[in-house]
Amino acid sequence: MASKEAKITKRRLRSSYMTSVVSIAMVLFLLGVLGLLALNAQRISEYVKENIGFSIILKEQVKEVEIIRLQKILDTKQYVKSTNYVTKEEAAKELKQELGEDFVDFLGYNPLLASIDVHLHAQYANPKGIAEIKEDLQQYEEIKEVFYQKSLVELINQNIQKIGLIILIFSGFLFLIAITLIHNTIRLSIYSKRFVINTMQLVGAPWGFIRRPFIFRGVLHGIYGSIIAMGLLSGVIYLLQDEFSNIISLQDVEIVSMLFGGVLLIGILISWISTYIAVNKYLKINPDRLYY
Repeated sequence: MASKEAKITKRRLRSSYMTSVVSIAMVLFLLGVLGLLALNAQRISEYVKENIGFSIILKEQVKEVEIIRLQKILDTKQYVKSTNYVTKEEAAKELKQELGEDFVDFLGYNPLLASIDVHLHAQYANPKGIAEIKEDLQQYEEIKEVFYQKSLVELINQNIQKIGLIILIFSGFLFLIAITLIHNTIRLSIYSKRFVINTMQLVGAPWGFIRRPFIFRGVLHGIYGSIIAMGLLSGVIYLLQDEFSNIISLQDVEIVSMLFGGVLLIGILISWISTYIAVNKYLKINPDRLYY
């Protein structure tokens, strides 16, 4: 009979430990996902901005050799990331696909002009930067017009700033929630051992001696939970890197190391502090209140 009860007790303890580890892992995983987003926020911002571009419309009489020379000059500019020369024929083909009609046959000629599409480095992809670039490009005789959507550029820059602030605030809230959830999970786990703590006190065990095994187990749970969370995060990164290889990859050692190191450190620290606080509570509590 005693053996059966011991087995049931061990099973309950094992179940309690598993629940604690899984709960910690899930919270750390969510925190890790947000951390991944926060660590890549600058890179995401740069990726979006570097997809902002403008078109340099060239004059009708400009020869192709002059256009290629101008393109090479543009490629040397510090604000230019990449350029793409679009001929009149290519421009007509693209517009025909968008309209679904052959406007060249209808008009009898191709009214479009050759152009050079320019993509900027992120630090220049803002209204002020593009305005200065536009002024700089006016010195070239081959250029008829510099075209870009000013309202779109302003909107993207404003939204990037807002999103960055939202991510920062949301990260703070989620971090507080993570601390609370992990603390409550550990507190409930310690609650089931409150009579053991009281018994150890009654036989004269010092507080440090009583705390040690609980803190060790709590830290161990934090490490196990962190390892599970890191495994799940690796899966998320693996799935995302095919679609967003320019933003995130498992090969990005610096970002991945910071993320995994942060998850492990948070898992250990919160588990250690929460276990310490929970055990101290039952070390100080009046024995009569253990039944409430």
